[in-house]
Amino acid sequence: MGAAAGLGAAWSAAQAQSIRRAPVLVLNSLDGTVSVIDGNSWVELRRIATGREPHHLYMTPDEKSVIVANAGSDSLTFIDPGTAQVQRTLRGIIDPYHLRFSPDMKWFVTAANRLNHVDLYRWDGENPELVKRIATGRTPSHLWIDSRSTTVYSSMQDSDELVAIDLATQTLVHRVKTGSRPADVFGPPGDNTLLVGLTGGTGVQVFEVALGQAPRAVGQIDTGKGAHAFRALGDRRHVLVSNRVANTISQIDYTRGAVVAEFPAPAGPDCMDVSADGTLIMVGSRWAGKLTLIDIAQRRVVNQVKVGRSPHGVWTLDHAGRI
Repeated sequence: MGAAAGLGAAWSAAQAQSIRRAPVLVLNSLDGTVSVIDGNSWVELRRIATGREPHHLYMTPDEKSVIVANAGSDSLTFIDPGTAQVQRTLRGIIDPYHLRFSPDMKWFVTAANRLNHVDLYRWDGENPELVKRIATGRTPSHLWIDSRSTTVYSSMQDSDELVAIDLATQTLVHRVKTGSRPADVFGPPGDNTLLVGLTGGTGVQVFEVALGQAPRAVGQIDTGKGAHAFRALGDRRHVLVSNRVANTISQIDYTRGAVVAEFPAPAGPDCMDVSADGTLIMVGSRWAGKLTLIDIAQRRVVNQVKVGRSPHGVWTLDHAGRI
């Protein structure tokens, strides 16, 4: 990576002259901290101690806070998305490994990865109120909620399943088998399809979905070993998936169900964000303790920033669309 580091210095200096970006947040799962990265100089400014095992993060519906979920501390840390200053800590949220708000902004949902349940909370604009704790089976991992805010989908990492939860009745209504070790779930526009990353396999499993019906497996898109986390490019056509074992990121055209580009991504790529101008992938390299920056047009690594141990969630306010 010596040559890449040199190129990265020149690249970041040139970018800083023309683009002013908000801070980038990187969750260091094994350190219990969040690295705050200057999005212009690509220098780590400081680390915020949040709690044990921060894995994922999500923006509140009013866009005034980013919530860091500390699974090991049973807490949520609220951070100002523009200044990266801590606003408050909310305790008593049990094992929040993954989290998501429903599109109608009425539900806040968490997956308790180590305790085998999904929690459904009402959201009043400030605090979640637990409505139902649903036993799911072995190791709920990642969540997706359809655009109508009717159904929560959760992958089951250690039982190779995908479950569906009806929000109106707060009941688990469907359970279907998947490939090996399903992780992140992504629903393209239209609510007709779900993509599931197979961390124990070599690609992305495709499911047909319809309201009131069980998901139906219809195929697989081969991407690489350890397909894990998704990030849309914001053009309503393409989504990225990180392949943690293959050390690549694949770009999928979900209107065609095909891989159309591939990017190198060293040392166990995991969660990603994409810059608002669509030029840059920011991905956590978990085994190296670095944030890796990838130029999309050139399809190459242009910089790496040292962060804490096992960087997982990555987020910035200046991001491309999530669909």
